[in-house]
Amino acid sequence: MKPRSFSLFVLSFALCCCGAYSKNAVTVGAPGTIVSPRPQEYRLAVGDKINIKLFYNPDLNQEVTVRPDGKISLLLVHEVDAVGLTPSELTKQLIENYGKYLQQPEVAVVVNSFAGQKVFVGGEVGAAGVKELVGPTTVLQVIAMSGGFRDTARLDEVIIIRRDENNKPFTIALDAKKAMKGIDLTQDIYVQPFDLVLVPKSNIADVDVWVQQYIGTLTSIGSPFTSYYFFTK
Repeated sequence: MKPRSFSLFVLSFALCCCGAYSKNAVTVGAPGTIVSPRPQEYRLAVGDKINIKLFYNPDLNQEVTVRPDGKISLLLVHEVDAVGLTPSELTKQLIENYGKYLQQPEVAVVVNSFAGQKVFVGGEVGAAGVKELVGPTTVLQVIAMSGGFRDTARLDEVIIIRRDENNKPFTIALDAKKAMKGIDLTQDIYVQPFDLVLVPKSNIADVDVWVQQYIGTLTSIGSPFTSYYFFTK
């Protein structure tokens, strides 16, 4: 078999073995895949830094960080659940808690830093890692923030791992190629905080790596197959 014929054989064999990257992924349009770009009232997350101010009792003012268990520690009222609450909901809760010890407490909750507005982008992108979200952000926008797609990226099946309202993870597969070409812009969905955006390697990239490793192995062991497949005319 000639070198070109063998290469085509390897390519055809490998491509036939390649299917969907994630067999359990749902497609765009399924429940939980479409989120509104309209900003909603922020809900506190682990790591957020917040200022608690009591106007008539400044000695109780504190800056606290939401702990991994979702609570904050405060003077006088001690442990208070904070994760998942909006600032206004936490304010209402604190007024009730401080009201057990103070007459008509006036409380303000000010979020100083947002730890929960992040997504992770990995795989075949220029600069994988955690990315900060500033306002509504789509998948293509967050990938652009990550240095864009590598040449080896598989564009027709970008994967998003997200948690539903019951905190159960599920997988979304979208076709970034169609979105980039303007064929189907609905594929460029908005990301949510704590989404994992994964760009897999293309089939061609996988084949290229496999062929290089295969050839390298044959060459290193001096296999007669090396001469037969790659030097026989």
